[in-house]
Amino acid sequence: MKAIVKPTTHLQGDMQALSSKNYTTRYLLAAALSEGVSEIYYPAHSEDSDAMRRCIQELGAKLEEDEHKIKIKGFGKKPNKKVTLDVGNAGAVLRFLMSTVTFCEQAEFINRYPDSLGKRPHDDLIDVLQQMNVKVEHVQGKLPITIYGGSPTGGKLKVSGTISSQYLSSLLFLAPLLEQDTEITVTHDLKSKIVVSQTLDVLQQAGITFEAAEDLMHYKIPGNQSYQSRTYEVEGDYPGSAAILAAAAVTNSDVKVRRLLEHSKQGEREVVSVLNKMQVPLTHQDGVVHVKGNGKLVAGEFDGDEFTDGVLAMVAAAVHAEGTSRFYNVENLRYKECDRITDFLNELRKAGANVEERQSEIIVHGTPSGVAGGVEIDAHYDHRVIMALSIVGLRSEKGLIINDAEHVAKSYPQYFEHLKALGANIQLSKA
Repeated sequence: MKAIVKPTTHLQGDMQALSSKNYTTRYLLAAALSEGVSEIYYPAHSEDSDAMRRCIQELGAKLEEDEHKIKIKGFGKKPNKKVTLDVGNAGAVLRFLMSTVTFCEQAEFINRYPDSLGKRPHDDLIDVLQQMNVKVEHVQGKLPITIYGGSPTGGKLKVSGTISSQYLSSLLFLAPLLEQDTEITVTHDLKSKIVVSQTLDVLQQAGITFEAAEDLMHYKIPGNQSYQSRTYEVEGDYPGSAAILAAAAVTNSDVKVRRLLEHSKQGEREVVSVLNKMQVPLTHQDGVVHVKGNGKLVAGEFDGDEFTDGVLAMVAAAVHAEGTSRFYNVENLRYKECDRITDFLNELRKAGANVEERQSEIIVHGTPSGVAGGVEIDAHYDHRVIMALSIVGLRSEKGLIINDAEHVAKSYPQYFEHLKALGANIQLSKA
């Protein structure tokens, strides 16, 4: 599908934020790891969360869903013995479940996206699992991956946090169910610490006890615990809303986005502060972010590790700012659905943006008048790239055509419909 994004001067509307993808996938897993019946209200529907639904059912969970909630009968630590799992293009789902399936005799993860998820390495997690009495067959750390488990063991474990925090989260979900107590030490650095806080939040809600160091680099988790069945409510999604807020910031706008909690543990809530620092007129009260954009933004410097999944949307906003912006500490963007530094910046250059890259930095020389546009650009199968490029297209002189735009469904299937409802001039074409 192609998204034909045409110049748009004004956005206006009042909308509910999408439900959080990150919390939905974590609640689904916590519910599956209990042996009782849990309910999740307002779960997200996206390719990622649907992949988790699909996989936990394959593992033995029983699901019933209506318009507002999903009811889950979990399998505890007794999933089906032999399974073949299709996680689609969802790296977080794959990594979370690589630990969970160590209770299976055999679990195969197939490779359906060889040009995206199939290129991403998982060696750091594989190394830890192999220390836990688990055999793993893989292709240089990549899919397809087959795990032979049955009796994973705890003890003292070390995991690298340099590439992704998802390896740590995966182990944190597994460790309470092991017979032995477990100590986990994170080596080197830990990226996206705020996302680990979301995992710990869900574990606490599920009745799991643990000790976590203040810097989140060391953990003690007692064994022989059980996940408790709970009723969960999913909050609004900051990463997806970041793109809506950025679109409002670069146009003349009067846009309200609801269900965005001021004290959320989602790191991407920081995008509100980023836009504030860019001098975008906005307020954030009672869970409502209200942007009254005038199209005028001021450049700044920002630590992107605090809001990883919102960085690209903020870079798109910075394309239109007065001055030079710098987003630093963002190397982990290179290990997502695509290389979100090199690949994304190449597309921005095609559109006419003046951008530079370092190994862990994105530098944007703003063009307040908007870029030229008038070209076709590639999405690289990446939902965050698609959303960010659409923001640039709205403010461009000649618009943009984004190829493979259907991949926005990975996290935000209704993204283009929501933008159009606010007044964005966007056409979708199957050609």
